[in-house]
Amino acid sequence: MTLRLAASAVVVLFCLAGCDRSAQPIEAKDAPEASAPAVAGATPPAAEAPAVVGGTAPAAADGPPSFAVVYPGAQVDGQPLAAGGEAGPGGLVTFTTTASPDDVVAFYRERAEKAGLRSVAGMNQGDTRAYGAAADAVNGASLQVVATPTETGVTSVQLGWSAGQ
Repeated sequence: MTLRLAASAVVVLFCLAGCDRSAQPIEAKDAPEASAPAVAGATPPAAEAPAVVGGTAPAAADGPPSFAVVYPGAQVDGQPLAAGGEAGPGGLVTFTTTASPDDVVAFYRERAEKAGLRSVAGMNQGDTRAYGAAADAVNGASLQVVATPTETGVTSVQLGWSAGQ
């Protein structure tokens, strides 16, 4: 329970750090009605991600960029959230996977770097791993990932992203 609380606090801090600081309010909206998240257009090549048995990595939310797909083979917890604002469309999704926190962060770091984002934050707190990446442009794309091992042996992941303008 303490690890989940710490991971949640880290995600909130990452999101606040990446927020647009303008005075204009941003409207959040629920993701489109669906029983499951959309499926990404293609399976990541074997060199980019672990093998997925029987499918592709599902999308993190409605139309995420390539660096924000849900980790291959993961189980999404609930409905992804989608939002939009001056920094473009974005989303937040939580999921669990059998991969280690280190493997999850390495997966997103590689995808972010291939998309032209640069690493802006990294944290190791016990077994919890957090990573943040952003584009150099104002209102550019960004990614925040927090991966925490659970008592049941799976890794709980919170993934937040903004596609930028």
